[in-house]
Amino acid sequence: MIAMAKKREDRGKGKKSGGDTECNLDGDYISPIQSFRDISVENIKSVVAHSRYAQSLIILTILGFFLRFYNLGFNSLWLDEASTNTFAVMSIPDIWKATAGGEFNPPLFYWIEHIMLVFGNNEVVLRFVPALLGVLTIPLIYFAGKEFMDRNVGIIAAAAFAFSPFLIFYSQEARAYSMMLFFVAFAMVFYFKALKTNELKNWALFGILSALAFWSHFYSFVIIASLILYAFFLQIGDLQKNMQNLKMIAVSIVLFVVLCFPLILLAIQLFATRTSSAPAFGIQGLGIISETFRQLSGFSDISMFLFLILFIIGVIQAFLIDKNKGIFLVTLTVLTFIISFILSYKMPMVPRYLIFFNTVFFIGVAISYKMFYSLINNRGVVYGFIALLVIVSAPTLVDFYKGYSKEDWRGFSGQIQQMTQPGDLVVVVPGYISQPLNYYYSNASDQTFEFGANTGKQLEVINAGKGNNTAFFIVTGDISSANPNGDAVAWLNAYTKPLGQNTGIYLFVSA
Repeated sequence: MIAMAKKREDRGKGKKSGGDTECNLDGDYISPIQSFRDISVENIKSVVAHSRYAQSLIILTILGFFLRFYNLGFNSLWLDEASTNTFAVMSIPDIWKATAGGEFNPPLFYWIEHIMLVFGNNEVVLRFVPALLGVLTIPLIYFAGKEFMDRNVGIIAAAAFAFSPFLIFYSQEARAYSMMLFFVAFAMVFYFKALKTNELKNWALFGILSALAFWSHFYSFVIIASLILYAFFLQIGDLQKNMQNLKMIAVSIVLFVVLCFPLILLAIQLFATRTSSAPAFGIQGLGIISETFRQLSGFSDISMFLFLILFIIGVIQAFLIDKNKGIFLVTLTVLTFIISFILSYKMPMVPRYLIFFNTVFFIGVAISYKMFYSLINNRGVVYGFIALLVIVSAPTLVDFYKGYSKEDWRGFSGQIQQMTQPGDLVVVVPGYISQPLNYYYSNASDQTFEFGANTGKQLEVINAGKGNNTAFFIVTGDISSANPNGDAVAWLNAYTKPLGQNTGIYLFVSA
């Protein structure tokens, strides 16, 4: 096996091309693993011992693991995570019925969370799968960047994923965003391979993984459709000559449609319902574009401008290297934000729905290393980029781990138990925030009566029936979307007095 590896090395010395020839961290070392057939214990040991790329990727993945699993159960479940638990405790068939009944999230993540509940029901268990998939996405983006451009782009993009505060935050959230990104990144690895080889297996795997992304989150359809459109664009020049390529692309589409058919029909119905009225929350218009870039860059205006500059440089470098690669980055960026811009006026739109854009954004940022390498001509540029990503992310990560980044329903539950007396009323405003509250608080054991209210009229009726008992009103900022006319807040201001605040949770008592 070692002899075979040496022969491959001899053959490979004349085959290096592209960015690796210009800036190869491995020097003269050529990996003996060129395909799945080459995988063996000896070859793996050789790669780990000699390849700077393999060593760097292992280190980045380990650091990414630590950053995602550290303090995984520290924050309480907030509203959306408690909603995940609400569906996860249902049976497998009932989860599908709930989706068909109007839950605007596909069932795959809820099904997996349902299975995870055999290990217990707590914050760590509910967040374990998103955290694990967040870690596994780091090597996936390396391979995607490598297939798209070169190994340097792959390793810089992997570092961006490893240290991204945005991705770490959503890897520690019991929602499907991390899962969607995992399947999108996985699909893109085979997508780039398919564009190069036009092999059936690569197009088929792209179609299957894209289907899994769609079963994870409906909005993944934006990038899946954009990737398909770009693939067709490459064939426009000579349709007759490229008919075989078009057939391969069609295979991926057919696989996607077959695997997602019942979900596609359901998504159309849910989309019609979701867009039938103006969105009650979210960001509209150009705001969704600027805020997405800000959050993806680490929740900082300064880092946003830095990353945007590097992204623009990367796009220009892509055009200089291969016009089609530049077109790819521009096409995926423009389509993502045009669609999101339009939909922001039709349905709630927030940056986390666009988590898949990290794949395009950080690959573009990574390509910018080529300009700096052309000026400095030193392989240290790659390591410098990785160091820069650590430095830029560090302040946000320090703040993230220092305190609560979500509403502290766990602590608030203990506080409300100490304040209430048997027979008191606990009123949650709006009513659906009972989900995170009741994950930690039991009105049965506290001997209180719990109600939910969304309007001033409902609050008035509940308060009128309290008798000689005290009514406590638990309020969050969600009331602005649940009660846009503001009469609930007006009633609270008129008939209650504030008792305090815990993170984003406000407590009022009947006057």
